[in-house]
Amino acid sequence: MKLTRWAWIAMPALMLTACKHKTEEGKRTIFLDKAGMDTTAKPGDNFFEYANGTWFKTVKIPASESGWGSFYTVDDDNVKHLHEILEDVSKQSNAADSKEQKVGDLYKSGMDTAALDKLDYTPIKPILAKIGAVKDYQGLVSLAADGYKTGDGFLFGFYVSADDRKSSMNIPHFDQTGLSLPERDYYFKTDSASKKIRDEFVKYIAKLFTMTGTDATTAAKKADAILKLETAIAGSHLTPVELRDPVKNYNKFAVTDFQRHVPDIDLKDAFMRMGLKTDTILVGQPGYYAALDGLLKSKPIDVWKDKACFNEIDGSASILSKRFRDAHFQFWNKNLYGEKVQKPRWKIMSQTVDGGLGELLGQLYVEKYFTPDAKKRMLDLVNNLISVYHDRIEKLDWMGPETKKQALAKLAAFTKKIGYPDKWKDYSDVHINADSFFANERSIEMHNYRRMMAKVGKPVDRSEWGMTPPTVNAYYNPTYNEIVFPAGILQFPFFDNDADDAINYGGIGAVIGHEMTHGFDDQGRQYDKDGNLKDWWTKDDADKFKKKVQVMIDQYNQYTVLNGLHVNGQLTQGENLADIGGLAIAYQAFKNTSEGKSDQKIGGLTPDQRFFMSWAQIWRVKNTDEVMRMRINLDPHSPELYRTNGPLSNMPAFYKAFGVKPGDKMYRDGKDMVKVW
Repeated sequence: MKLTRWAWIAMPALMLTACKHKTEEGKRTIFLDKAGMDTTAKPGDNFFEYANGTWFKTVKIPASESGWGSFYTVDDDNVKHLHEILEDVSKQSNAADSKEQKVGDLYKSGMDTAALDKLDYTPIKPILAKIGAVKDYQGLVSLAADGYKTGDGFLFGFYVSADDRKSSMNIPHFDQTGLSLPERDYYFKTDSASKKIRDEFVKYIAKLFTMTGTDATTAAKKADAILKLETAIAGSHLTPVELRDPVKNYNKFAVTDFQRHVPDIDLKDAFMRMGLKTDTILVGQPGYYAALDGLLKSKPIDVWKDKACFNEIDGSASILSKRFRDAHFQFWNKNLYGEKVQKPRWKIMSQTVDGGLGELLGQLYVEKYFTPDAKKRMLDLVNNLISVYHDRIEKLDWMGPETKKQALAKLAAFTKKIGYPDKWKDYSDVHINADSFFANERSIEMHNYRRMMAKVGKPVDRSEWGMTPPTVNAYYNPTYNEIVFPAGILQFPFFDNDADDAINYGGIGAVIGHEMTHGFDDQGRQYDKDGNLKDWWTKDDADKFKKKVQVMIDQYNQYTVLNGLHVNGQLTQGENLADIGGLAIAYQAFKNTSEGKSDQKIGGLTPDQRFFMSWAQIWRVKNTDEVMRMRINLDPHSPELYRTNGPLSNMPAFYKAFGVKPGDKMYRDGKDMVKVW
């Protein structure tokens, strides 16, 4: 499922110091953290620093985290809530196959680290033996295809989802895959940080081989060869920017026609082994599969087998013994994310249960932590913003009537999902017991595959969610034309039912507007009201849109982090456009409220000042340098400093609220302001 998500998916969420200001009844009374501000900073020079500077300079990122701040702490609180639920149900005598039994016993099995340590890597020895028995590349393809049914498949980036040009029907998708490092440029960049990551990657591969019985000299040779193979694969991959083009990444083939592109991969046999019955497939990046066809023959089979073994060990490390978990943490979490120590096991397992049985655990979560009042207030906010968006589209001076008509039809067709699904997923075929964590995880993998394969050639179920209820995030899905807000994000600082409108519109209101704008960003605008990839714009209007967006791309290209790394304005254009449009829409909706129309100060701040402060403080995040470097390479979201300041620099209302004038660093002349939605 292609999702355009509001916050970076790898980043947990954030809460403010002000969340501690509650009455005995549990109601919050203070919604802005003035102590965390740096009032010596000039608002018109750096509003992020003005709103968050003291906090940013003094906060310490916990040793087990890759960052800290609003998203992270909201997520941390949610994980604690899940932990409380899991501790409770895991100690009860639950009916067999009940949701309480399944989530409780999955949690219990993963918490039994003594059992995991005793088994060491025994659970994956059978698949390693199968890989070892492979004689040639044809046998490797057969083994890779066989593995999909049990979660061990490789070589193909395979999933089932809506057909972008016929969004009512599901179709098999095949995307590029085969890399261990985050994206292709990690294999080619020559800067010292990139070289260090590759060096540590080779050491990590070698270590896993020595831990499974290979001598150190041979393990080092295997590791070097795997890096060379993955570098060759990386040469076939599209870049993160290229992956943003939905037309370029939509390539429909009859299976018989695509077979001619990969003559040495027996698709008929592979699909039979995968249980896939189809005449037609979508191939996101055909270049990868053409390269794979050649590399399977040209690279030694022993190197391919070593890569398959490494992928199996690495991918299974979290469910093996401590020495494997430690090695995995050392490379991935420490070197790539900058975490210093591992999270407590209860946190890891709470997140694991959420990831594996999310809509079973989610039912218990929303029963305890999400109120009907919060859902109703959210729906009111969403409807208010849709009304404002409708008004803004009607009044656009650059868009013609024909395109406006289609845009308004798309806006009216938005599906709104709030809190949790109306229909919960069925996990009746998942078998969980408290004695075998590996078997439990395998049962979940097999369930997920069966559930996915049941969709092939069938109508799309638009009631399905792409996130679990406790998730601190939100998303827009272009093929469903839906905006989705899980219960996890519907809490302070993003939302509080007791907060004044300035706080909620500057927080969750901007989130809502952000997701709506994704329906009209550089990617979303290419899908029609029914979620079909279809050009519904006049050429003149499309050209005007691109010209306006280029102004924004140029603006964000000037932003830097870590002593010179530039934000990629092309990669981040969709999220930047959603931030700018979402904030503008939320502000106009706020101005329609009684508070927005008044001049009454709260805590010494005008309503408009509170609105903009709320926006700035939801982006109160501090990341490790390692994460920031990865995000610049890979993340379509700009760093929080620029998610705060970038949109504000394009808002005359912000200039008025805080007296921004020519000469201030954030000041942009009217002709240079980004004005799209």
